[in-house]
Amino acid sequence: MSATQKRNIPISLPSMGQEEWEALKDPVFSGWITQGPKVAQFEKLFAERHGVKHALAVSNCTTALHLALVALGVGAGDEVIVPAFTWVSTANAVMYCGAKPVFIDIDPVTFNIDVNQLRSKITAKTKAIIPVHLFGLCADVDKIKEIAPELKIVEDGACAAGAALNGTAAGALGDIGCFSFHPRKSVTTGEGGMLTTNDDALAEKLNCLRNHGASISEEQRHKGPRPYILPEFDMVGYNYRMTDLQGALGVVQIQKLDTFITERQDWANYYNEQLKDIEWLRTPVYDAKYKHGWQSYVLFIDEAKAPMSRNDMMEYLQQQGVSTRPGTHAVHMLGYYANTFGIKPQDYPGAYAANEYSMSIPLHNKMTADDFEYIVTLLKAL
Repeated sequence: MSATQKRNIPISLPSMGQEEWEALKDPVFSGWITQGPKVAQFEKLFAERHGVKHALAVSNCTTALHLALVALGVGAGDEVIVPAFTWVSTANAVMYCGAKPVFIDIDPVTFNIDVNQLRSKITAKTKAIIPVHLFGLCADVDKIKEIAPELKIVEDGACAAGAALNGTAAGALGDIGCFSFHPRKSVTTGEGGMLTTNDDALAEKLNCLRNHGASISEEQRHKGPRPYILPEFDMVGYNYRMTDLQGALGVVQIQKLDTFITERQDWANYYNEQLKDIEWLRTPVYDAKYKHGWQSYVLFIDEAKAPMSRNDMMEYLQQQGVSTRPGTHAVHMLGYYANTFGIKPQDYPGAYAANEYSMSIPLHNKMTADDFEYIVTLLKAL
């Protein structure tokens, strides 16, 4: 197929095949399709890959964020710092707890939290911060710890499986890490999420919270399970568990993670090289202390120099068979948050600009060399 022949390239496509299909047979034929041995195996492999003591699978990353905040004691009257440019669930999880999300602007170059503004956002009510590792690039958690060692850190690593900062994997940088396995992520279980921590007490609490608040009694702990002894329920919990069907997929997918990231890195390098001379485009920027997870490849459009607006460009590319998306959205501009907290779009200029001028182009493991060449050809021809 020639580089100029029109085609249909989705923004993302799960990389699944025969191995995943075969993996589903065990839970299907055994009848154990709720959380069970496949989830446990997935958790073990995920923990090993990310260098943490504990990994606990849940139903999605939003529930992971909610459980993380609950486990850390976030509640009514507390404040949690969140970036203004992120998927809405980062802020929603704070609201679930009855706490207040306090927005902070982003670095317009990395799209991640601007740590230089952090100290000005901290009050006596601040309980935690949720740095988002957006598009697979870790936020500078080391700098956050240096500036505010008193804050609990919940990593929103929805996009960041396999990413790292200074050699430490996402999910091992803060108190609790939260991951997503949505189909747009590099590894997927359809839906699904993961919590990570190195804190034994937090891990035990998270385990109870995801399972209705059920805990193992001391008698069961020391004597083993007894069919006539029910679990103890010492807290209000949630049903946020992952199924063994998803766990079976996760076992296969997590073992492909590094291959997926290597392929994406190679093609991100291709994009960087091919697009570097387009004066109205800014390609992703980061330094050597980061290992990028490349969940997405996000450009920034300088509309003052571009041949057309970002939105017109996205429409044109769609007509040529290339699916695009804005990077994500500025949460402070969404109706509920703007109205509830009286926030104006320009109150967070970095997030506002990212909302208006970012554009994600396809980068996934189902693409061919022709697909990448085609996209580059279209952008260069604008």
